[in-house]
Amino acid sequence: MQAINDTELDKTAAVDSAKRTISTETDGLAALSSALEGPLAEAFCKAIEMIAGVRGRIIVTGVGKSGHIGSKIAATFASTGTPAFFVHPSEANHGDLGMIAVDDAILAISWSGDTAELKGIVSYSRRFRIPLIAVTAGENSALATAADVVLLMPRVTEACPHGLAPTTSTLMQLAMGDAVAVALLEARGFTAGDFKTFHPGGSLGASLTHVREIMHRGDQLPLVPLGMPMPEAMKVLADKRFGCVAVLDDEGTLAGIITDGDLSRNLHRNLATMTVDEIMTRQPKTVPPTMLASAALALLNDHNIGALIVTEKNVPVGIVHFHDLLRIGAA
Repeated sequence: MQAINDTELDKTAAVDSAKRTISTETDGLAALSSALEGPLAEAFCKAIEMIAGVRGRIIVTGVGKSGHIGSKIAATFASTGTPAFFVHPSEANHGDLGMIAVDDAILAISWSGDTAELKGIVSYSRRFRIPLIAVTAGENSALATAADVVLLMPRVTEACPHGLAPTTSTLMQLAMGDAVAVALLEARGFTAGDFKTFHPGGSLGASLTHVREIMHRGDQLPLVPLGMPMPEAMKVLADKRFGCVAVLDDEGTLAGIITDGDLSRNLHRNLATMTVDEIMTRQPKTVPPTMLASAALALLNDHNIGALIVTEKNVPVGIVHFHDLLRIGAA
């Protein structure tokens, strides 16, 4: 086999190859979607009902490329409210079967369904009556014959030109795993807040933070009343350092907002003789405390502003600044 760097890469051929691969794998996903309009639909629903009824965990297993896909599927289950972990069949045959309890269920992945390494874990499931779901294209395979539910994958062409490297098949396995996880998520009413519980770190956890968790409250709020002279309002703006002040009416509800930008646009006027009523922007952008940080960030970006007043029934209860979103990693 000749190294690529020993000859010039045919860029056109490489791109054509990529397009063929994507096209072939797309055909595989289309075949899987079509199968869900037939007998696979009933088996899929049985699998969802079986997993939803399990009091323990979902044990995902597989060998080789199917094993790698299985690890990802187990992680997806776990992060979306279905307790799960991956057990390698070879390790299971050497003691890890003890990790599988009678309250669990097993999701076994094998394209052929006749993977020898799965024999031990399949036999264990039958011995202790542990529910077994098979993801396989082998309709009459050992795995399919033993399983309680078979998610039968349609036979398709691998993207590998030799038909040897698992490509289309592993993508379909991954898609099926995701389909099961998402169907369970929706059936259980799993919310963004639940998702955050399992993803507290990183930008994902940050984006799932609610505004009320990061907003400034109480004496920190830059609030001024209607009729206040602009020099006094400017002092509040400078002291609070949010780049804005919220203007309240006599009932304590939000009447408007004055920002650094408003001051800049009115420098040609004699601000010392004016009140906040003459400068403020009426009906400013506000957010509820229940809004996600990611949505608040989008609002800041869309309107090119630096802070948002947080209100409940038009009464200011907090303020969130772009720097707050930056601090938690949402920006």
